Amino acid sequence: YLLSDKTAAADGLAQDPNAVYQTPFYARFRRAIALCINHRWATIGVTVALFAGGVALFATVPNQFFPASNRLELLVDLQLPEGASITETDAVARRLEAMLANIPGLDSEVAYIGSGTPRYFLSLDQQLPSASFAQFVLNTHDLKARERIRTHLLEVLPAQFPDVRWRVNRLENGPPVGYVLQYRVSGPERAVARVYADRIAAVMRANPYAAGVHLDTAEASKRIRIEIDQDRARALGVSTESVSQLLETAINGATLTHLREHNRLTGVVVRGPPAEREHLELLGSLSVPTASGVNIPLAQIARLNYGLEDGILWRRDRTPTIGVRADIHADKQPPEVVADLAPAIAGIEAELPPGYRIEIGGTVEDSGKGQASVMVGMPLFVLAVITILMVQLKSFSRTLMVVLTAPLGIIGVGLGLLASGKPFGFVAMLSTIALLGMVMRNSVILVDQIRQDLELGRAPFDAIVEATVRRFRPIVLTALAAVLAMIPLAGSVFFGPMAVSIMGGLIAATGLTLIFVPALYAAWFRVPRREATSASAAVPAPP
Repeated sequence: YLLSDKTAAADGLAQDPNAVYQTPFYARFRRAIALCINHRWATIGVTVALFAGGVALFATVPNQFFPASNRLELLVDLQLPEGASITETDAVARRLEAMLANIPGLDSEVAYIGSGTPRYFLSLDQQLPSASFAQFVLNTHDLKARERIRTHLLEVLPAQFPDVRWRVNRLENGPPVGYVLQYRVSGPERAVARVYADRIAAVMRANPYAAGVHLDTAEASKRIRIEIDQDRARALGVSTESVSQLLETAINGATLTHLREHNRLTGVVVRGPPAEREHLELLGSLSVPTASGVNIPLAQIARLNYGLEDGILWRRDRTPTIGVRADIHADKQPPEVVADLAPAIAGIEAELPPGYRIEIGGTVEDSGKGQASVMVGMPLFVLAVITILMVQLKSFSRTLMVVLTAPLGIIGVGLGLLASGKPFGFVAMLSTIALLGMVMRNSVILVDQIRQDLELGRAPFDAIVEATVRRFRPIVLTALAAVLAMIPLAGSVFFGPMAVSIMGGLIAATGLTLIFVPALYAAWFRVPRREATSASAAVPAPP
């Protein structure tokens, strides 16, 4: 009883396969397709206009390399002035630790003094060891707590630690970039490069979106240079190596032996007492043994030269390079800030002496490298697609028609990303490339069906209309299945832009394909027009 109606319907469909296309819906759809074919140039013009508008709209979508991770950790970096001791760094870290104890939503924290955290996360940006550097890893309760704590720290750290360069950042997705906004000045003379790097830093500080602007070459460090009088040292039988070993032992210490405790070896280090190591003026009184066995003060054979020098000298391609770095705390993407800074940076670049250059680094550079790595394989991809289409469609004209429908998904990609508030990043770019194949698949289904109907003797106008009607359900169902499959990923931080791009692009491209391809086919092959009344009736399929 329950299956009687369905069984009867199935029997009727077996007797007349075209019965399913005689419903009122398909009658209206058939008239709409006939109308588009009769007004083919208007249909093509509207589609081209929509595509142009989609491209213009797509240009307003914010660009992003990779989104921040949805992990619950926050990283807090503390950089004291260059030359600060590990004791000073530890004291500042303890002050921050005491302040964090009163913040709700913070489950735990761990501090690393003198170095950064080990790479427990693949995209972690590793830090160079330094006595003046400390890094905290904050474990928050949830994402809301993470963002609340981050905002709170951004507000209170400037007042609490005015003499410390600090940074609060989330973990990254994708390759480690570090500071999202970076410029590099390279040239033969480091002092000249620094002058222009300071000018770039001033321009960046004037931008309201750039935060924590600084040079990667920190302020000069205090140094003491021991200038040995070689003639007097040789006369006394003292070598430069022995003086170096003496200073190393007195200041840093030297391992004399090891103490074994079960299976553990502990080094026994000898060095000068803290009172002597903390007072640099006492270095000149260090006893230096001579060849005769008499000890003399260091000041008799050497002079202590106090001064300043750069602690780290960066080079790129063996050329002295100074970087200018900053974060972006507002809801602004790095390419947008770089575009805002471009006129001022171009003015500085025009004044560079010969042999000097300014390069953009950070997220913008890494994004360009990522996109370039994908584009390298595009010619092979296009060649393979065209070859497969030629084998399937056996016609250059039909192949070109299918290829022309591929960009239609751009319309929906831009609309979807803007509506959802998601940026266009590296993952969304990959999904857009994949979308080209999905759109062309729909066109292949339709164009190939038209070809088959023509080979069976159907009139060109009827073949276009009926092929579109009969292929409507497969095209829509396959597109709908792909759209529904993307819904669970739409809320993901990492895969969300990909899902939205595919969903929006497929919806827009599927609808346009069903009206654009018939009109384009009719215009391309100059199919005669037919009155809408005669086109509204279904034409039986050839046997």
